[in-house]
Amino acid sequence: MIVNRLTVDGKDYFLPEPVDELRAKILAAVRAGGDYVNIPPINSGKGIDILFSPGMPILWTQLDIRSENAAIPGSAYGLDDAADLAREVDEFG
Repeated sequence: MIVNRLTVDGKDYFLPEPVDELRAKILAAVRAGGDYVNIPPINSGKGIDILFSPGMPILWTQLDIRSENAAIPGSAYGLDDAADLAREVDEFG
């Protein structure tokens, strides 16, 4: 799964695909000299309105989140199962 991270003035917002329409809205707001754009939530809700203006630092990053790792406890740490994770936690307290 691809997750997009939008960093605006040092704050991160995580967005699901697709983001093409949102990118176009942000670009239009900047070209217009500034305007509010609604940043949708990753799950549900109404999102947040951000004022985009020329010169504002904006960074887009795409993150590839592998779904097979999410289902395996401890896999992000290179551990095989929950028992290995428990041993790691006990060892390092």
